[in-house]
Amino acid sequence: MKTKTIFSFIFLFGILLFSNSTYAQKIGNTPTDDLGNVTDEFQENFFEALKQKGIENYELALEALRKAEVSAKGNEENKAAVYFEMGKNLFQLKRFEEAETYFNKVLSWDSNRKEVLEALYDVHYEEKDYKAAILLVKKLIEYDSDYKEDLANLYNRSKQYDKALELLDELDVEWGESNYRNALRNQIYRVTGNTSEAINKLEEKIDKNPKSEQEYLNLIFLYSDEGNSKKAFKTAKELLKQKPNSKLVHLALYKYYLEENNIKDAVNSMNIVFTTEEIEKESKIKVLEDFLISTKKNPSFKAEIKSVIPSALSNDDSHIYLLLGDFYLSEGNKEEALQYYLNGIEKDPDNYGLLKNTILLQIEVEQYQQASELSLQGIEIFPAQPLLYLTNGVANNHLKNADIAIETLEEGLDYLFDNPKMEYDFYQQLSIAYQLKGNNKKVKIYNKKASELTVSNQKTDN
Repeated sequence: MKTKTIFSFIFLFGILLFSNSTYAQKIGNTPTDDLGNVTDEFQENFFEALKQKGIENYELALEALRKAEVSAKGNEENKAAVYFEMGKNLFQLKRFEEAETYFNKVLSWDSNRKEVLEALYDVHYEEKDYKAAILLVKKLIEYDSDYKEDLANLYNRSKQYDKALELLDELDVEWGESNYRNALRNQIYRVTGNTSEAINKLEEKIDKNPKSEQEYLNLIFLYSDEGNSKKAFKTAKELLKQKPNSKLVHLALYKYYLEENNIKDAVNSMNIVFTTEEIEKESKIKVLEDFLISTKKNPSFKAEIKSVIPSALSNDDSHIYLLLGDFYLSEGNKEEALQYYLNGIEKDPDNYGLLKNTILLQIEVEQYQQASELSLQGIEIFPAQPLLYLTNGVANNHLKNADIAIETLEEGLDYLFDNPKMEYDFYQQLSIAYQLKGNNKKVKIYNKKASELTVSNQKTDN
């Protein structure tokens, strides 16, 4: 009776999931206070082990589990629970061989337990024993088809490239296009260096099935990777002819339209990219970057930038605001740039690039109060970034807040490592702050520090 109560409690809290019908029936009827009446050592040691593992004291957890193993005596269910926990703790300690031994002990009791198979798969993967990992993943696929992607990755890692590519193609047909699978496929093409054969195979597949979007996309990538932009563009246009509603093809088309100075079609392709959910954010950001770079090479594109912005901003990604801010700043439009930076910070206050650019621009346009407030917020998020202390000091010097400037600047010096240029700026700002206070002695000290730093730099340059 006591053993069953203990094991049902383990199941209830999701610790092991080794259940059978008898235990499952008991869960609903087991009073929790009955556990307190159990006097044997197994429960005490087992739950002490769980507590220690929860606070990452894996060695102490193992000690408690060894005691629990002894007190479990002949009870196979409780021993299985102990061995599973031992394996998990040993895995955390990177003692993979020992962890494998204990997981196999559990599997000798129940060879198809999914949780243990998953744990043992992690061990084989860390040990780079891909042959053993493949056998386990094939079992796990019976429980969860998502493991098919793991199998493709394992084929790649074990250099079974043909099997990997075949499985990736099957998954594309079954599940649709995936960025992960595309990246894995492209990695295989690069490693094998056999893009010609890959191209031939893809062309054969397209001949047999001209409606296969993924095959066209893979072929476009290979042509692009070879530097054959003409064939890549031709393939993209052929895909568009076969599938006029394709969204993904525009990830390729916009580039070629830009190269041809076909502004109208380039903008149309980019708007499609930005507004479709099939394309992930990272790709959309890359599209915007390419577009902005093109406007520098071809000023005639600048008139079209505003037509792209609404769809670009619909992605709500702070990096897009940074790109647009940088673009307008490079154009000399500081007001527009600052607005994009501020909008980006509102979306993502933890974006250091946005924060830095915004504060520097606020100082440049003499918005010192705003720069002081924003740099102070930045220090709370990035307390080890010396530039934030420096900009806060600059802003407060302009606001005649000498005491605040001194306090912030002196604190910021503690985070300054091997950056003579910024160190010089700190000393200059401290000199200004003490000048505001009328403390000429301190002014001379910091002017001297700055001067010595300049002399030292000149010697180094020589």
